[in-house]
Amino acid sequence: MQLITGTTKLLGVIGNPIAHSLSPVMHNAAIAQLNSNYVYLPLPVEPANLKTAIAGFEAIGLVGFSITIPHKQNIIPLLSQISEEASLVGAVNTVWRGDSGWCGTNTDVEGFLAPLKEIKRDWSKIRAIVLGNGGAARAVVVGLDRAGCRDICVFGRDTERLRSFQENWQNSRIKKAVKVFTMAELDDLVSDAEICINCTPVGMYPRTDFTPISAETLARFPANFIAYDLVYNPRPTKFLKIAAEKGAIAIDGLEMLVQQGAAALKIWLQREDVPVDIMRRSLLDNLGL
Repeated sequence: MQLITGTTKLLGVIGNPIAHSLSPVMHNAAIAQLNSNYVYLPLPVEPANLKTAIAGFEAIGLVGFSITIPHKQNIIPLLSQISEEASLVGAVNTVWRGDSGWCGTNTDVEGFLAPLKEIKRDWSKIRAIVLGNGGAARAVVVGLDRAGCRDICVFGRDTERLRSFQENWQNSRIKKAVKVFTMAELDDLVSDAEICINCTPVGMYPRTDFTPISAETLARFPANFIAYDLVYNPRPTKFLKIAAEKGAIAIDGLEMLVQQGAAALKIWLQREDVPVDIMRRSLLDNLGL
């Protein structure tokens, strides 16, 4: 445990609710390992108090903070500048104090891509299947575009939301066209898809017996495809368990959580030697895994 003194610098995470956040666990573990004079705190902020809270953070000299639901979009007008990733995703999850005011980025893109960099694939030939069309799917689409995927196919159940999701990309700097489909069309497009990402909460604790797609549909994917679930509790999810049984490379959401957090910590501490292994281990211990 780090000793908190009068010179300890403050970091934190804002959201509503915030009690469930695992960010303090992994960030404080890394800070202790680095022997840095910082502490990372959960900071509950209701939507109506967001602007007041940001002014307060400036007044007390907060170095930076993470952002979770429901503030990722509403924070943007309160920042002096945001990164290209944040602009493309339409959401900010990491903020720091710059020379001209608060600056924001979205490290979910980097966090999503980190485990994929360990897998040798020719991404320019790959069709990607994205399940869901919410905020998490937006970060994934930007990541897949960064990787250079041939096709990015997004599936959802609500045709109106799908249409709106697609329209949001039409004037963006995304290189590949984002195609949208209903879940009923999924079976027709998976036979040559080499990665499938679940961006929905289906299968998350406590409803662990559910999967976003059926075992029969998973069987239609090519051998050795990548099954990526942004859910990390349980670990593995039923979706990943079935996919692995069919020969897939399985990746869960814990790694994305760790890697996006590590990217944020590098910004705040202005150092590259962030102990990712310690962050990962702290989360596994906390989850009893």
